[in-house]
Amino acid sequence: MPRRRKRARFEQLTEFERGRIIGLREAGLSYRAVASRVQRNSSTVMRVWKQWTDECRTTRKSGSGPRNVTSARDDRHLVRMARTDRTASSRQLAALWSIATGVSLCASSIRRRLLQCGLRARTPLYRIPLTHDHRRLRLQWANQHRDWRADWQHVVFSDESRFNLWYHDGRIRVRRYASERHLPEWIIDGRSGRTPRVMVWGAIAYHRRSQLLRIVGNLNSNRYIREVLQPEAVPFLQSLPGAVFQQDNARPHTARIVKSFFAAQQDYSTVPIQISYSQMEVTDG
Repeated sequence: MPRRRKRARFEQLTEFERGRIIGLREAGLSYRAVASRVQRNSSTVMRVWKQWTDECRTTRKSGSGPRNVTSARDDRHLVRMARTDRTASSRQLAALWSIATGVSLCASSIRRRLLQCGLRARTPLYRIPLTHDHRRLRLQWANQHRDWRADWQHVVFSDESRFNLWYHDGRIRVRRYASERHLPEWIIDGRSGRTPRVMVWGAIAYHRRSQLLRIVGNLNSNRYIREVLQPEAVPFLQSLPGAVFQQDNARPHTARIVKSFFAAQQDYSTVPIQISYSQMEVTDG
């Protein structure tokens, strides 16, 4: 059986859990059955039920539990410190707090206060840097095509993609216990040498898809025409009446020789995606 999540030692019952315990008890379930449902101890269930039957309330008594080391004003100051430097760890904030107030506060207390205020440490979202012109062109492109409906069925989306062997982007997570850090099962091997990789080009339409072309080496504008457009992209587009060819504004796609090549074609039109790199991902199931 899968292990149950180990609860924090002093984790308090929420109002929803208290109401659920009372509802299950009124439905006739035993203490042990209710405890199994809500994943709490039977003694906890008994205390909640006794409080309800004796006092007709489910809220905690005022003053119960350990007192907070910080006041509400201190908590607001702590939140301001965390918002000033969003990358500061709880240990760094504890050191800054000790310097500013002369009072020692452990890192776990700081994490609890920030969690209560809605601030949780998370992995930052990764994005490709965009300049002001990139944002302006994106907005312009979106405004020009926001009223498209059936037109999207004629668009042929194309892009290159690189696939790496043994690639680790740092976002793989392993659920393990603290003592299992060095177990071989939970270690990802890194590579000191060059990682084998392959780059491919492909295109998809509403009901069809092109062949997947392997691209060896760096792709420039001449190779893009000679190895991608002429042998695969143009025949694929000519087989689709009214096709609109989409590509991003990578340098091999926007070179003058490529623009001249597209200008000479009469069987289809093009619609460039105005971004710095390929950001429009389409998954073909």
